[in-house]
Amino acid sequence: MTSKIFKIIIVTSSILFLACNQTINDEDSSIKIGFSQGLGGHPWRTAMNYSMEIQASLHSEVELTILKADDVVENQIKNIQTFIDKKVDVIIVSPIDSDALVPVVEKAYSYGIPIILLDRKINSNKYTTYIGADNIEVGRQAAQYIASSTNKEINVLEIKGDDNSSPTRERSKGFHEVLDKLSNVHIIKSFKGLPVDEFKHTLDSLKDNKIDYLFAFNDDLAGKAWEIARKSGVENQLKFIGVDGLNSSVGGIQMILDGKFSATILYPTGAVEAIETAIKIHRKETVAKRQVLGTTIIDRFNVDIMRNQFDKIDEQQAIIENQVSAIKKQKQLYYSQNNLLKLSVFVLIVILSLTIYSIYLIFTVRKRNRQLTLNNEKITIQRNQIEKIANEVKESNDAKFNFFTGLSHEFKTPITLILSSIESLRENSKNKGSKPSYEIELINKNSNRLLRLINNLLDFRKIEDKMFNMRASKTNVYDFSNGLYRDFESEAKKRNIKFELTTNNQDLELFFDRNLMDKVYFNLLSNAFKFTPDNGEIDIIIHDNKKGNNVTITFKDNGIGIPEDEMSNVFEAFFKGSNNRKNSSGIGLHLSKQFIELHLGKIEVSSFQGTEFTITLFKGNTHFNEDQIITEPEVIDANLLNMTSEIIPDEDDYADEIVSTGDKASILIIEDNKDLSFFLKNKLQNEFQIMLSDGTDATELAFEHIPDIIICDVNLPLKNGFEICEILKNDLRTSHIPTIILTALGNQESYMQGLKSGADLYLTKPFNYSILTQSIKSLLYNREKLRYYYTNNINKLTSNKSFGNIEQEFVSKLNGFINQNIDNSDFSVENLAESLHISRVQLYRKVKAIFGINVSDYISNLKLDIAKEMLDKSTLTISEIAYKNGFSSPNYFSTVFKNKYGMSPNSYRKSNSSKDNE
Repeated sequence: MTSKIFKIIIVTSSILFLACNQTINDEDSSIKIGFSQGLGGHPWRTAMNYSMEIQASLHSEVELTILKADDVVENQIKNIQTFIDKKVDVIIVSPIDSDALVPVVEKAYSYGIPIILLDRKINSNKYTTYIGADNIEVGRQAAQYIASSTNKEINVLEIKGDDNSSPTRERSKGFHEVLDKLSNVHIIKSFKGLPVDEFKHTLDSLKDNKIDYLFAFNDDLAGKAWEIARKSGVENQLKFIGVDGLNSSVGGIQMILDGKFSATILYPTGAVEAIETAIKIHRKETVAKRQVLGTTIIDRFNVDIMRNQFDKIDEQQAIIENQVSAIKKQKQLYYSQNNLLKLSVFVLIVILSLTIYSIYLIFTVRKRNRQLTLNNEKITIQRNQIEKIANEVKESNDAKFNFFTGLSHEFKTPITLILSSIESLRENSKNKGSKPSYEIELINKNSNRLLRLINNLLDFRKIEDKMFNMRASKTNVYDFSNGLYRDFESEAKKRNIKFELTTNNQDLELFFDRNLMDKVYFNLLSNAFKFTPDNGEIDIIIHDNKKGNNVTITFKDNGIGIPEDEMSNVFEAFFKGSNNRKNSSGIGLHLSKQFIELHLGKIEVSSFQGTEFTITLFKGNTHFNEDQIITEPEVIDANLLNMTSEIIPDEDDYADEIVSTGDKASILIIEDNKDLSFFLKNKLQNEFQIMLSDGTDATELAFEHIPDIIICDVNLPLKNGFEICEILKNDLRTSHIPTIILTALGNQESYMQGLKSGADLYLTKPFNYSILTQSIKSLLYNREKLRYYYTNNINKLTSNKSFGNIEQEFVSKLNGFINQNIDNSDFSVENLAESLHISRVQLYRKVKAIFGINVSDYISNLKLDIAKEMLDKSTLTISEIAYKNGFSSPNYFSTVFKNKYGMSPNSYRKSNSSKDNE
């Protein structure tokens, strides 16, 4: 019932709203017309503008905008562009220049805006319609009027417009068309515009020679010419003819009545027709491409009639204008009253609807109350069920966590045994006076790392269960930091990282839990070294705020940094940054924050050209409970100790000297874990030529060296292994190279992604080294078998037997370019590489990898195979076959042929002929 009442109110309101906005809707259906008036200040142009405004006012839907250019072409171009930007419906243009306006008019026309040219034309046919009088006919009428006045000799002066517009050219053309054919009529002189001095000089020089007529191209020019003639005293010796026929105090009609002009030609403005045509175009009605307006001669015989007609028209226009104004006022009053009435009805309906709704609410409140009581009982039952389910889920989670914690504890026992055994092996090596082997150091280092990770997992569980007990003791901060600094010093030297520890107070002592702070230091430094590139910089800065009660410890690096929008999530459990392509548990920073907060301190992060973690701790011990403070021995200065921390061997410590590679197959190992990459290099370098990449330059190395096989990890700094594999497999230069994906990701989705990227083999860590080496040899052996087949079937390759789509395309293009130039002895390997859009070195390596031979031998073998077939099947001479296959001479062809097939071309042909005869 409630929804129905609201629907009634909404529907009623919508109807009244639409009705009240009828005026707006009417405005939306208006016709926007823009008129660009090129010339200004001329009475005829003023009359055109006025007539257009009067005609537009007769149509309430028409919105007319007139922009005047005042005889400046640039202004008119800007005005038309303004109309384009405002997206008017129709543009009317009275052009100044027939050429300069072409681009902007064509632009408006191309945007679908109809263009009406008024009075003047442009040198383009990209407009909708042209409206104006026939200016050629205007010139003819003036000429015919002069010619019909007498059969005697007639002398005529012509005053043209001062521009190059279409009316000027066409009126002159029509005028001359008639008079040039008459022998008794002579055009003494034609003026462009009215140069006063030149015109006056002409009148003075012709005083002795009678001038009968002066034809000016508009009434304004004719009037000015009459004034000059009057000053020269010859105004009564010639008859003046103008064009326009305006009914004004200075118009052509008044000039005839005053006896100044003999005649004027009525030249309609076309303003009324332009507005009506614009309306028709907007209504999708068809209009003619050219609309010609009628013209007529006005002289002393019909001037009174024309004057009276124009006066009547002016009176009617004034009356119409007043009536339109009155109608507009009535319309506004009507809309105001109508909207007020509708608003009143709307308010009444709303009040009535609210009254009905209020009565309805009185009868439904009790029913609602009863329903709420029943709902509350249902909610209580559901809440109890949810609490039961939540307890069951908690018990299940606790069981999983307990299993997880127990399993983690179980891991510690075998790791402890491994570490003890490794320590024993290291001691034995030292006792024998030899350096522990690389494998022993590698096992020791990674066992310690695994132990730390397991401890982090156990610490995470303790933090979650709030089971940590603080054991704060007085500690020299610098000595404590220096000890951990020494643990990472060898890693910094190995990677040429500038690693420094600085403080403003080496004697500063603080109370903190050394075990927890050790884990904080280790997590922050591990992250710094993980994300800082070689030759980078890492700093530990201890600052004693001597005027305050706190100390800051800053860990600063110039690594990859943290995206600004992810800064707030850095300390969340299991968070991994979007730019982090490294393996990470995501709990180290979370634990660090929890450990610092147990000390009632804080840890903050900032990132700009690297990352900076700042730990703030309080001085003294008053912020700890008494049971949280213990006494421990002082930290021994790390500089005084003979460091026994795990050794991180340099590459040179364990890498066997690489002997001459000879014909060894090359392997590119793409792995960002230096220990694993050096381990693989150390193991494989006796059998293969090894190249290493941490992933940042993997594709560049592959493109440059074209290795025989690629081993690639998945989690890499810039692009992951799947992306690198896909890039290499889709590039012509490296698509043939077998690729092994070596990763810790063993799920089905990752395996499928590896196959889709084009990998030839997918091995998961931990891997068996023997399986890896055998896999490498098998892939190389299979490639060698394919290579043998292709080398022995060079001229028989078909599209369905190939290494793959890219190899198929490469071989097809390779053979195609060779066949196209087979008779060209100058066609070189450089030309072939240029045709294939690769370098000569890359072409050599690609062909060598696929076929096992160099490019020159491949081209020669292909030519010899074709020549051999021609010897079998054609009757061409050996010389012809040699030149057709691009050999420089028959002798050279015979020598090469004999080297490959063991007999000369002539002997081969004879032996085949004898076999055929048998």
